[in-house]
Amino acid sequence: MVTADDPGRGPYLRVAVPAPLSQLFDYSLPPACDAAQALPGMRVLVPFGRSRKVGVVVEVSDRTALARQRIRPALQLLDSAPVLGTDILTLARWAADYYVHPLGEVLSGILPPPARRAKQLPAAYPVRWRLRDEHLRPAARARVQFALAELLADAPHGLGEAEIAASAIGREAAGWRRALAAMRERGLVEASTAPPAPGDPTGDDGEGPPLHDEQSAALDELLAALDGFGTFVLDGVTGSGKTEVYLCAIAEVLRRGRQALLLVPEIGLTPQLVNRVRQRFGAPLAVLHSALGDGDRYRVWCAARDGHARIVLGTRSAVFTPLPEPGLIVVDEEHDSSLKQQDGFRYHARDVAVMRAKLAGLPVVLGSATPSLETLANAARLRYRRLRLTRRAGGASFPTLKLVDLRRRGLSEGLSEPLLEALDTHLGNGAQTLVFINRRGFAPTLLCHDCGWVAECRRCDARQTVHRKLGRLECHHCGSGAPLPAQCPECGSEELRPLGAGTQRVEQALAARFPDIPVLRIDRDSTRGRERLDTLLARIDDGSPCVLVGTQMLAKGHHFPHVTLAGIVNADSGLYSVDFRAPEHLAQLVVQVAGRAGRAERPGEVLIQTHNPEHPLLQLLIQRGYEGFAEAALVEREHTQLPPFRRMALLRAEASDESRPHAFLQRLCERHGEAARGAGVELLGPAPAPMGRRAGRFRAQVLLLSEGRTALHGLCERVRGDLESSPASRRVRWSLDVDPTDTY
Repeated sequence: MVTADDPGRGPYLRVAVPAPLSQLFDYSLPPACDAAQALPGMRVLVPFGRSRKVGVVVEVSDRTALARQRIRPALQLLDSAPVLGTDILTLARWAADYYVHPLGEVLSGILPPPARRAKQLPAAYPVRWRLRDEHLRPAARARVQFALAELLADAPHGLGEAEIAASAIGREAAGWRRALAAMRERGLVEASTAPPAPGDPTGDDGEGPPLHDEQSAALDELLAALDGFGTFVLDGVTGSGKTEVYLCAIAEVLRRGRQALLLVPEIGLTPQLVNRVRQRFGAPLAVLHSALGDGDRYRVWCAARDGHARIVLGTRSAVFTPLPEPGLIVVDEEHDSSLKQQDGFRYHARDVAVMRAKLAGLPVVLGSATPSLETLANAARLRYRRLRLTRRAGGASFPTLKLVDLRRRGLSEGLSEPLLEALDTHLGNGAQTLVFINRRGFAPTLLCHDCGWVAECRRCDARQTVHRKLGRLECHHCGSGAPLPAQCPECGSEELRPLGAGTQRVEQALAARFPDIPVLRIDRDSTRGRERLDTLLARIDDGSPCVLVGTQMLAKGHHFPHVTLAGIVNADSGLYSVDFRAPEHLAQLVVQVAGRAGRAERPGEVLIQTHNPEHPLLQLLIQRGYEGFAEAALVEREHTQLPPFRRMALLRAEASDESRPHAFLQRLCERHGEAARGAGVELLGPAPAPMGRRAGRFRAQVLLLSEGRTALHGLCERVRGDLESSPASRRVRWSLDVDPTDTY
């Protein structure tokens, strides 16, 4: 690579480099590069220490604070035009500042994987072939050429090469590439890498169900606000038709020639929503999620960036997808913790979506049957506008909720007799039923009956889960496992007993109880693979009697119109957790599971098994629903001065040496304690994390609490700057989480 004659000459590129450092790095222009060629949003290859990195140009400036001799030239501009627009750069800079995270790592995460490499970007769209003139055909004796021409004539918008070879030509495809090349030489076909024809980009292909009065009122408010920023909370009970309001609003956005962004917690759990959007609209749909391969993800990202995709449906990372003509952002199930990134760049997609809408001047809709307490607090402060849907669509009634007192009652594999009798009744009436248990595997504990030995994870402060079908013990925290022992490793006894119930054990018990009824298990283990969940959902959709057994996957985004009974096996797990958010999460989960029952004309029933039937949280849910719980929980949060009434950040540290994380955080608190007190920021800790050891590393943490965001962020920035420059920080693994949703 040629070096510049004068590495200190301007202009200078201010580059965000993917490194754990919260600063931009100044470089002079690459050799033989004209100043007009360098624009913000371009990728650039730069020397960084002894390595080379792909950064993003954030600014082009005539000035630099660095000494002339310290300026190094960038090596190469990798793009001829910006890959990221100014809107995404602005959003990324806000997110990096708010979550106190290096901008270079934020921007690198926004780019699709192929764009993170030091190469020119590949073609955005696959090669497609079309006939140049459908009246010009090869002779029939040129068998493969003739077959290709017939295929292309039936595909007016062209077809990708792989599809021609695999799905259309079949056994006659031998030699198709040579045949296509010969046809191209003769001018019969031409290739294109332009985006495919968009179909009808303007709106509905089909009619949705009629809206009831509350839906119509909510939609009218949304449509009246499409020309400016506003945050709307679509607070609708389960089955009230929130999705139909989304779709009607999206239809109007499409009619106005703009794009819509729809965020969901987990794309793998919502195939019904994806299918519903595809069936409803003729406009091209881009589906973005982490399960896509690098090539597919890049092509979908380009379709959104180029404006070809008019609807983008994706998980949390899709909130940063470039959109040239955005018109509406919808965050479905805004309360769901999956919208919060729990490692690396710890952002919350819901809050980023609100800021993106504000910067772009467009409305954002936060939808949920169980809004988060933060969202409800913002609505109470009139920062958000609350739209209420209090009744179910189609005239469906609400399910009745009943507590089943487990005290002094016998259980069969975790199932009480009242729940089993209710299952008998509902299945006998030709209905479907649902049993929820938030534990995967066969049993959460393996115990030696003779000596009391318990199978514990060697790397975590946790017990290993029994997976009987696999013949293994597995830790659900770190993923480590071991073969299921035949005898106790402590005393040699063969009296090893699985304690407690997981989804597999409940599935086995129900299959024995109802031998003529299908028992369908839906959890992470049973739905691995792209099509397994679709297959299970198709069996449920046929309406025949069955028992669904599963974890939180059953509570998210699914419509089960034939389910009339929902049983919650263990509602006590969240009642006494050390995490202050646990009651909120439990209430949301109970209401979401209950909402699966009684969606159509059949009334629903929900049985909640508990050893604590008098607990105030459960009583509130039974008597006043989620709204009553939320009102009481907000009062409690205000009294204890916890979020959303104070701002919070969580500083974590971990190391393989047990004493190091605590000592590291202790020194940090001592250095910044006076500044924290002066700014009104309270430091709680250091203390061991609730799970003190995980994946072989010991963990400690400090909570930072403040009434104001400015004071908290100011301290977080000082702490991070200290950590980035401190040699001690290299001996521990640390992270800073602003607005944590998990303090565990």
